[in-house]
Amino acid sequence: MTTKAVVLLSGGLDSATTLAIARAEGRECHCLTIDYGQRHRAELAAAARVARALGAASHKVLKIDLAAVGGSALTDRSIAVPEAPTQGIPVTYVPARNTILLSLALAWAEVLGAQDIFFGANAVDYSGYPDCRPEYMRAFENLANLATRAAVEGHRLALHTPIIHLAKADIVRRGMALGVDYGLTVSCYQPTEDGLACGRCDACRLRRAGFEAAGIPDPTRYR
Repeated sequence: MTTKAVVLLSGGLDSATTLAIARAEGRECHCLTIDYGQRHRAELAAAARVARALGAASHKVLKIDLAAVGGSALTDRSIAVPEAPTQGIPVTYVPARNTILLSLALAWAEVLGAQDIFFGANAVDYSGYPDCRPEYMRAFENLANLATRAAVEGHRLALHTPIIHLAKADIVRRGMALGVDYGLTVSCYQPTEDGLACGRCDACRLRRAGFEAAGIPDPTRYR
């Protein structure tokens, strides 16, 4: 029997691969994209392309305003996106972003009657964001099963992070095997309006290195 799942879909490489994995497992995938005021808004159009290409059952875009909170180079244009490796957690970290995104996915899952959320977090080739770690994902799943009517009534929720322990090259290989067209995706933190990547930010460096390590041509469109 096909089961419903909410898939958080940013429009980037990791979330596209996660959607493909959920579909390959036979899930009826309802994709959720959050327009949170990010400067890399080209990813919103990319998410729509990916959802269509990978056969999502539905695709919802929710708008919130994390730019009003600020504190991140991804939401505050007065803070420059780093173009060289930095020490510690970079300024591209968005305070509480994943907690907010997962909470919205949890709310929609309750409404849909879905007991599964898929999230493309990665804790191997990543920028060191604290809300991408496996222990955080376990904690959120525990919270979800304490905080929802569905769970209290016996319908426990599972948070799936199928690529969290994979290197970027392995993510690329997995996605290619599942038919992901990475040319549809946008990972850059500061792309042009039509999605051309800068090639210099942390997201671009990780993505490019992943394709190189996988021995697969990089379909990214650069400036």
